[in-house]
Amino acid sequence: MAEIVRLRPVRPCPICRKPSTQQFHPFCSARCANVDLNRWLTGSYVIPASTDSDPDEGEAPLDLETDDDI
Repeated sequence: MAEIVRLRPVRPCPICRKPSTQQFHPFCSARCANVDLNRWLTGSYVIPASTDSDPDEGEAPLDLETDDDI
């Protein structure tokens, strides 16, 4: 009989830290997958904005002139 080859390594679930399962990878269950989805949809996962400097600061203005002489 053929041996089953795992395609993904078993890693801890990012929500509850239990071992992940193939069916819900990288989570251990549908519950943890839904918890993660809820966090994405409600905006819990965000990258904090840096207010140290203005991103446009120091940039040269765009030259939007057109050549009407052509």
